[in-house]
Amino acid sequence: MTVNPITTGRIQSAIALASSKTGVDFDYLLGQAKLESGLNANAKAGTSSASGLYQFIEQSWLSVVKKHGAEHGMAWAANSIGQSSSGRLSVGDAGTKAAILALRNDPNAASLMAAEYASDNKASLEVTLNRPASGTDLYMAHFMGLGGATKFLKTMQANPQASGAALFPAAARANHNVFYDSNNQPRTLSAIYDRFADKLGGAAAGASATATPANYAAQALDMNGSTVITGNNESADDALAWATTAMGKFTGKTTQAAASILRPTPDTARLAYMMLARLGG
Repeated sequence: MTVNPITTGRIQSAIALASSKTGVDFDYLLGQAKLESGLNANAKAGTSSASGLYQFIEQSWLSVVKKHGAEHGMAWAANSIGQSSSGRLSVGDAGTKAAILALRNDPNAASLMAAEYASDNKASLEVTLNRPASGTDLYMAHFMGLGGATKFLKTMQANPQASGAALFPAAARANHNVFYDSNNQPRTLSAIYDRFADKLGGAAAGASATATPANYAAQALDMNGSTVITGNNESADDALAWATTAMGKFTGKTTQAAASILRPTPDTARLAYMMLARLGG
């Protein structure tokens, strides 16, 4: 079976849709994806459980899906995630867990969850720091987690020349090139922050040279909780008409019956994601 590759155009359309749905800046989301994965939806980290377009680790992904998944058609996933008294998130069924984690490699799901995660972090950081949160602040929260970023940014406000490696020894061991320079000297918090700002700005500028929300505007049509997404300036009505006709021909059913297939139930959505996860493995 041939699986269509995940093209850069599809990824940028997914990011544009996530930006329009959540209000999170398109350039920030695009730059973050470029920096995290090089716009590779199937990217995997070698030193952690991070995977996908935005390199979510397992616990961070389960957390954002549990909180926001139902808002974006993934209630089956959100409702499957439990939390222990210690706060650790888990999924009882191994197959369902694999399907939920595989969503990190789906551009639409990954972009929506990254945008929701950024929006939540923005609100929290602005209260804590008593100032507007920048794109670099949001990237720090993605890279270090909200708690780590809050500690980093508050310490930097008071002492920008403090050593990042001394403040975050475990993170420094896992990300040597972030916390140490080419001479193996520890970077200051200010230097680490400026380095992230430069990298994020450069990634956003390079990625957005040919990609803008207008170029990759994704059009959506709500159908009883499901969504048809189109690109290349094709109308949602045209896409729905094509899909309905194609499904009718494929199944040999009436147009009305074929249209109902386009409205997945939670069970069929879960099954589809599990099948995609199996193909991707």
